[in-house]
Amino acid sequence: MEVIRYMKISDKKFWYSLDKHLPETEFENKVRNKQGYVLLENNKPIGLLRYNLFWDNMPFCTMLFIEFRFQGKGYGKKLIEYWENDMKLQGYSMVLTSTQVDEDAQHFYRKLGYKDCGGLVVDIQEYEQPMELFLIKAL
Repeated sequence: MEVIRYMKISDKKFWYSLDKHLPETEFENKVRNKQGYVLLENNKPIGLLRYNLFWDNMPFCTMLFIEFRFQGKGYGKKLIEYWENDMKLQGYSMVLTSTQVDEDAQHFYRKLGYKDCGGLVVDIQEYEQPMELFLIKAL
């Protein structure tokens, strides 16, 4: 049985086993502001989602990750749909996310109704990466 809930301080070890990008100083902020979720299967954490507010008023999913052995089984879709519903209940009418153009996640998001809405090219040598593709969805 799966359960999705807001992240807790006690999730820190699990969280950082999957999320290598969130600065540790931000972890407690995400917990306090309820800007992250943990997906549990049979009481064991297997996935996470975190977000922030783009322009201080638009929910922007900044990380969605399901443990590798659980990928491809619909858990990511359930986590995104849970987040979208929570955002709608909080009064938001659209959401954003992004992924690098060389990653397959763009196809996942498009299947869930997200549309391409722009990109960001970072060409500063020490931060260079493929273009970041932004996707948007009306709720």
